[in-house]
Amino acid sequence: MKIVSLCSKGSCCPVVKITDEHVEIGEKGNTCVLTKEQWEALKEKILKKEL
Repeated sequence: MKIVSLCSKGSCCPVVKITDEHVEIGEKGNTCVLTKEQWEALKEKILKKEL
């Protein structure tokens, strides 16, 4: 599992947890779970500046 923290000083601390099966984005009590296929589609749209 790979965990990336999205913290900045004085803010909430969401994380991205990447496993072989899925990707979890969010913070305690407020998370979104994506399949690997959904995660790849999201990354592609971000890289293409569609989001």
